[in-house]
Amino acid sequence: MTHKITRRDFLNGTQIAIGAALTPALLQACGVAPDAPYPFTLPEGYYPPSKTGLRGSHDGSWEVMHARVSGKDWQAQSIEAHYDLVVVGGGISGLSAAYFYRQKKPDAKILILDNHDDFGGHAKRNEFEINGETRLTYGGTEAIDTPSSYSKAALQLIKDIGIDLDKFYAYFDQDFWDRHQLSKSICFDKEHHGEDRLVPGYGSRDWAEFAADLPMSDAAKADFIRVQTEQVDYMPGLSFDEKYEILRRTSYEDFLRDYCKVHEEVISIYKRWGMSFWCVGIDEIPTTLIQDYDGGMPGVANTLPRTGYRNDEPYIFHFPDGNASVARLIVRQLIPGAVPGSTMEDVVTAKADYTRLDQPGQSVNLRLNSTAVDVRNADNKVHVTYVRKGQTYTVSADHCVLACYNNAIPYLCPDLPDEQVEALSYGTKVPLVYTKVLIPDWKRFAEIGTDFIYYPTGFYKQAEFAYPVSFPNYAGSMEPEDPMVLHMCHVPWVPDIQGPAQWREGRQRLLRTPYTEFEYHVKTQLSQALGKFGFDPDRDIHAITVNRWPHGYAYSPDLIWEPDYASEADKPWVKGRQPVGRIHIANSDAAAAANTNAAITEAHRAVDEIMG
Repeated sequence: MTHKITRRDFLNGTQIAIGAALTPALLQACGVAPDAPYPFTLPEGYYPPSKTGLRGSHDGSWEVMHARVSGKDWQAQSIEAHYDLVVVGGGISGLSAAYFYRQKKPDAKILILDNHDDFGGHAKRNEFEINGETRLTYGGTEAIDTPSSYSKAALQLIKDIGIDLDKFYAYFDQDFWDRHQLSKSICFDKEHHGEDRLVPGYGSRDWAEFAADLPMSDAAKADFIRVQTEQVDYMPGLSFDEKYEILRRTSYEDFLRDYCKVHEEVISIYKRWGMSFWCVGIDEIPTTLIQDYDGGMPGVANTLPRTGYRNDEPYIFHFPDGNASVARLIVRQLIPGAVPGSTMEDVVTAKADYTRLDQPGQSVNLRLNSTAVDVRNADNKVHVTYVRKGQTYTVSADHCVLACYNNAIPYLCPDLPDEQVEALSYGTKVPLVYTKVLIPDWKRFAEIGTDFIYYPTGFYKQAEFAYPVSFPNYAGSMEPEDPMVLHMCHVPWVPDIQGPAQWREGRQRLLRTPYTEFEYHVKTQLSQALGKFGFDPDRDIHAITVNRWPHGYAYSPDLIWEPDYASEADKPWVKGRQPVGRIHIANSDAAAAANTNAAITEAHRAVDEIMG
């Protein structure tokens, strides 16, 4: 079937930095001589987690696909090899699909292709060296969030790869904040407030005392105190269900303005409070979502009582490198020897041997730096063409699982019906940046009494500590004298654009932003908050890794603009994930949920389709 592919999301018709980034060699389709040596094994010493600078969707990972979107074609080559299964995408969903398929067919020959130089998808691992020791952090997916809500298949996989969730209660120091008397701070900048001012003690000091330090008018301070302290139902006379129905279509900004009647200066403080979670301002977040966020937001609790956030489970199921350890544990099962060890504890400090990922004769190969450009049903098989380091290859398989971004799939698959193309294009992925900053200690933070700095108007929305988690063979940063990896989150907020269009614009901005600009804002914002306490960015910042994700979180259907659907089958992401011939779809986009449960569960569904 031929059809016109809409570009509603992927680039929205815009070619971003393609001409400058692509070399002629990369765009040339050329085959491999039959007698060529096995060209896929990675060199000794290849170790992406230790790289700093611009990571995430790093340069070299996105250019081929963007060229495909812009109309570049690669000619299929003679079949290089045949597999039982080819998986496009080596993130948690793709790795899980390979794992589930292998459970069903233990002798299966599987090829996993990924366009990045590391596996894990968004579940990337960043490593730093300081004073002869390694500090770990997450470059993307950070936790096994609310495991009690996981599907049966996802929980079983977590167990099968060796994760004992109960152990996190011992490994995660839940008393860390109280022991060190740490709480949130708000940092106001000179450009918007006349001076750089850090106000510590949000939520831990008396609200009147805290408000006295805010650079706001007296009227705004009075409203700030009132909305934090008064026990008022701002929608009296309505039942819970009536209030819920109204507030699920009322933004939190409108709730503060129209129901709580607070000063605009108070609203300005909270404009970006949930930005790192939903990646939009509070003008597009329903009040029903914000009621439980971050322990409860001002003004909501007595109007719409708390219903339970994350099943009231603590947010503690976190490896030092986030869910990169989940990905590494799956790879350990698929390719024995690639990740040494045998337990969830030793995977934390194990150094993956990347040369073992792709070797001739293995039943499972994980091929990095390889971008699929064409996937089609042919001859009762699936033919997959991909580009790796300027060379074009074609393989065949009994089945293919596409565990890449939904928005890329229409450009890969000529077999898709028009309705499915439209459905796959619906879920705009959300751009964001996780920047990691290594500092030699956190004495200045301890002096202030803060572990989290919120910037109402800064380039980075926040700077916060790594989670206080220690494993038997890895000690977290538990004392002020210890090195600390700070997490700084940037979302390219475009407040004058509403809905998913802001994410498409934000994606373009991210791809145009050089590393030097991310670095500049790190130094500037940490100086704004800590400069008066002796922090010197040139002296005290030892390394920076910028994890740039132009296609970051899966689309969120929970925001203010989302329509109501008549049934589950009517949802675009459900329509989009339907199999086409021997091609199946598994990713978090297929569930419209940016979490590991969705990634694993959708992989299980896709493999069940193959087997069923």
